[in-house]
Amino acid sequence: MRTLATAWQYIRVTKPRESSLLVFIGLCAMVVAGDGLPSIGRLLLTLTAITLGSGGVNGLTNYLDRNIDARMRRTNCRPLPTGAVTPGRALAFCLGLTAIALGLAWWLDPWCFAAGLVGTVSAVVMRKTVMCPFLGSISGCAPVVIAWLAVRPEFSYELLVLCLLVCIWIPLHVWSVMLAHREDYMQGGVRYFPLSRETRHSVKLLLLLSLPLAAMSVVFYFTDHLHWLYLVTAVVLGLAMIAANIRLVFSANSRDAWKVYKLSAFPYLGLIFLAMCLDSWLFTG
Repeated sequence: MRTLATAWQYIRVTKPRESSLLVFIGLCAMVVAGDGLPSIGRLLLTLTAITLGSGGVNGLTNYLDRNIDARMRRTNCRPLPTGAVTPGRALAFCLGLTAIALGLAWWLDPWCFAAGLVGTVSAVVMRKTVMCPFLGSISGCAPVVIAWLAVRPEFSYELLVLCLLVCIWIPLHVWSVMLAHREDYMQGGVRYFPLSRETRHSVKLLLLLSLPLAAMSVVFYFTDHLHWLYLVTAVVLGLAMIAANIRLVFSANSRDAWKVYKLSAFPYLGLIFLAMCLDSWLFTG
């Protein structure tokens, strides 16, 4: 029982909930790129690389943010602030996962390795600064790029649009949770945007981001020749995201910011990728 409890603490270091979303969108990107599921060997190798890489990199961000996490109510129960896992062991564990993932990415394709390396570096530099969400956008694209190139080793407009979709989504996702827990973040010493501005001003940018986010999801319909299933899903989710942000602009309160954050996770990004995956798979041929 003690061994299982210890293992679970190490898994928690890798942020399994956040990592699972990255693995999921990677899987969906593979199906879209290959017009169906690739070979089992290719599928398992790619998903293993994305799973270990996402967990390893998320764990490294946990390691780098451990002192801030310890001062925040929302995060002070994580394994590093509580001492359930020592920083040195957490660092070694996450570096090991990341190294294995990069090795598997190289096995898949040198461009997959390059995407993984860029994603890793982007995630760990300039933590908890104003650049963090933008660098996080680059890092968040890595699973999609790796999955796509593992099946279709060529850069294309479809891949570019998918990356732009993720790049727009990440700042909206991150800034909404920061606004939802504004006082907690400031207690942790975080002062950059959107916390550097009054909430009633910051939320306007979230609304502006929701517009190109919705537009980019529809653009993908035309670039990849998808069908009604994806288009209807993209339009409905896009309108829901815009509506949630309009409500936030009028209220400017933490409760509505939290609703935007929760909507933007699986209900938005997860369902967008699921829809494109099912559409590509069901209507192939």
